Amino acid sequence: MSDLLPLFPLPDVVLFPNVFLPLHIFEPRYREMVGDALAGDRMLGMVLLKPGWERDYEGQPPVYPIGCSGVITHAERLQDGRYNIVLRGVERFRVVEEDRTRSYRRAAIERIAEEQLKPDDRAVVGRQRAKLEAMLTRTMDRPSHAAGAQAIDEASAANLKIPSTMPDDDLINGLSQYLDLDPIEKQALLEQRGLRARAESLVELLEMKLMMARVPRARSVAH
Repeated sequence: MSDLLPLFPLPDVVLFPNVFLPLHIFEPRYREMVGDALAGDRMLGMVLLKPGWERDYEGQPPVYPIGCSGVITHAERLQDGRYNIVLRGVERFRVVEEDRTRSYRRAAIERIAEEQLKPDDRAVVGRQRAKLEAMLTRTMDRPSHAAGAQAIDEASAANLKIPSTMPDDDLINGLSQYLDLDPIEKQALLEQRGLRARAESLVELLEMKLMMARVPRARSVAH
């Protein structure tokens, strides 16, 4: 990774390690950013814009300090200068200081290593994985359209199938990115110190959403 990492701030996208993210690049400053990245180490840093970003979108609106770097694994340059790219998440980072000498944002960053799993942690992650698979399977069998369960309904609608050979970290990070969660909820998952904490938080979040979805149904039946 170069000393200054190009930053791509978006209001609704959070990237996770080893998860793929397709992006369409159309703004001139981000076309320049992608062109420079392709001529260099192909690295970008995805960061989430903080609420209120609309007031200064063309400038430097505040971002959450923890993001995830990604490497451009595929790039297609269109005739009008736009790009279609695919990023693969690499590792989390913390923004230390921004550089504003170019049209797009760059930052000095410090890498954030994932907390290493101990044998007990792996057992906990395995149990959380089983809970996630059970929740997704139940929802695919009996899909609910209640707003609180929308995150899992999205997986159901996509006919999500989880291969048993998929590593735990790929599954947890993939669900954290692809489920229809609020961006701030995804940001909170990204900021968890490691896979065990992320898995536990994701299970708690989805259980809460399912519980909230059942409450209006129960009230409707009572009336």
